[in-house]
Amino acid sequence: MKLKALIIIPFALFAINSQAQISWLTKKQVTEDIKFLTKTLNEKSSYAYLNGYDFNNDFENYLKTVKDSTKLEDFGMFITRTLAKIGDRHSSLNTIRGYSLNESLFLPFIYAPVNNKVIVLDFNSNKELKILHPQFPYLKKIDGMEINLFLQKTRPEDIKAPTETYNTLAIRDIRDIQKNYILLNKQLPGQIKLTLSDATFQNDTLLNVSLVDKSKRLRPWDEKFELDYLFVKDEDYNKPEVIEKLFSIRDGVAYIKIPAMVEKDEAPLLFEQVNSFMQSIQKDSKALIIDVRANSGGTRDLLYEFSKYLIHPDSIYIINATKQRGPLPLPNDYKESLYSRFLFPLSRLDSREAKKAVEFLKTFQPMYQLDEKKYSEYYFGILNGNKLAQPAFYCNKPVYILANEKTFSAASVFVSALKGLPNIKIVGVTTDGSSGNSEWFDLPNSKLFGKISTMVSFQKNGKILDGYGTAPDIKIERDINQVLWKSDTQLEKLRKLILSKD
Repeated sequence: MKLKALIIIPFALFAINSQAQISWLTKKQVTEDIKFLTKTLNEKSSYAYLNGYDFNNDFENYLKTVKDSTKLEDFGMFITRTLAKIGDRHSSLNTIRGYSLNESLFLPFIYAPVNNKVIVLDFNSNKELKILHPQFPYLKKIDGMEINLFLQKTRPEDIKAPTETYNTLAIRDIRDIQKNYILLNKQLPGQIKLTLSDATFQNDTLLNVSLVDKSKRLRPWDEKFELDYLFVKDEDYNKPEVIEKLFSIRDGVAYIKIPAMVEKDEAPLLFEQVNSFMQSIQKDSKALIIDVRANSGGTRDLLYEFSKYLIHPDSIYIINATKQRGPLPLPNDYKESLYSRFLFPLSRLDSREAKKAVEFLKTFQPMYQLDEKKYSEYYFGILNGNKLAQPAFYCNKPVYILANEKTFSAASVFVSALKGLPNIKIVGVTTDGSSGNSEWFDLPNSKLFGKISTMVSFQKNGKILDGYGTAPDIKIERDINQVLWKSDTQLEKLRKLILSKD
């Protein structure tokens, strides 16, 4: 289902963008669209104004700069930048659609994050990744601009993302030099001067590189394990040949790879395999790794499926607290949307759960105090071991959740929910947290469209997920071998750590 949506959208965008390339908007049209968006944000956006950013000022100032008309792509970039400042990660990562920057020129090579630096890669004759210049592996400047400053200015849609997420996404985008120069408001030269440096950043060499067209550009860098599941649809997780590769056990360490938070109804065979595998490793494993790196989300079904084994039958945990933006009291369709995310108000909890929720609120310190006239009462995410356990059992052994900066949405909820629970450790790097119960919006004149979140989701520590993510208990970063696809060193380091505890 997910792949179908991804296929349909580009075709729709192509139809829109074929007109957008020559489209202009009158000031009246821009004014009407901004008025529409202002109303939408004020009525529906759960994150508007929370971080102190007032988009109204930017809207007013922008309208002062528009004379008789403006290009659609300029308006699209402005809306993208503006919404990103609100801090709504669902809005930001999905970005604003319906316009094109008409990119046709790109930098050669591949750019990847390692050791808080940018490494420049290419392919060798065997189509294997290699370091472009081993003596000077790191990118220091682009046309004289320090690389960190360049990165800060070329991914505006993710300006409020966690640091690790922002850097990875911005580094991948270095290749898209024409887009970047538009964002920098600079004239694109025929050649780009790259300053490469050694590990000390003291010794440099210069490369003058010619730009390449779309047919010769290289794919942005991603993890090898991520590419393996890039085009796998939710329904494909119902195929034995796909599922069997996700489960393994070696040296007594059980391993489950979860590339997407699929819905139970779409992939019942995957859920069956989760249950049979958990039962099979009960006696012959010393630890379990659940890998959600580069998992972009979906539903919370897998969280509750795994929790049957990870939560003691006598335990009840409040795993997050949310408030829904909307008309009050909440209409039934709003409530049903929250229930589908396993979120319930005090009135829907049993006596033990309600007691736990009341105790939780006594010490809970949310980073934002929300207006009770605009937001609902708290809806709680709860793991009740007694309700979850039947007919499962408690997995009383160390469990490690392996996550990274591209763990997003329902996958980041999975990480946040399990952090701090007995026997469970989060490993890797901070996630790209997001949980917003998002809705689509369409601007009437420009036809730009995007997503806004309507729910504020707090983690147990009081922080929201969006913009903060969930930090690991054990930090393990990728190394150069993982960047070069030679090994999955994060996973192997975790395995060694587990085995060293024997």
